[in-house]
Amino acid sequence: MASKFLQDFKAFAMKGNVVDMAVGVIIGGAFGKIVTSLVQDVIMPPIGLLVGGVNFSDLKVTLKEAQDGADAVTLNYGNFLQTAFDFLIIAFSIFVVIRLITKLTEKKKVEEVAAPAPAPEPSNEEKLLAEIRDLLKNK
Repeated sequence: MASKFLQDFKAFAMKGNVVDMAVGVIIGGAFGKIVTSLVQDVIMPPIGLLVGGVNFSDLKVTLKEAQDGADAVTLNYGNFLQTAFDFLIIAFSIFVVIRLITKLTEKKKVEEVAAPAPAPEPSNEEKLLAEIRDLLKNK
């Protein structure tokens, strides 16, 4: 019984969709790190410079000051802005990649459709009938 369970699990785990999804998740995680670095290290410093050297992660509103060893209660809207910028850039990057892939696959499909299919070779019966026809013509 356990053997059947393991066989079923192996069949499930080795299906193309599951493996493709796993690869996509791994690549997506790595891509997310690249885009996060792009946003934090390349895009946000100039934007921060434009708005007066403000680091978006430091933007917050203090709702209650720290008291008696308890931390201050803050509304960290700067982190939200940073995350929103990350999301927009990741979404735009994925849109561009998918659009490029779609254009390439459409072009490939058009090329496949545009190429005429070779004429099918006549069957043995048709060849034999053609020979008989030619023999009758020659008599």
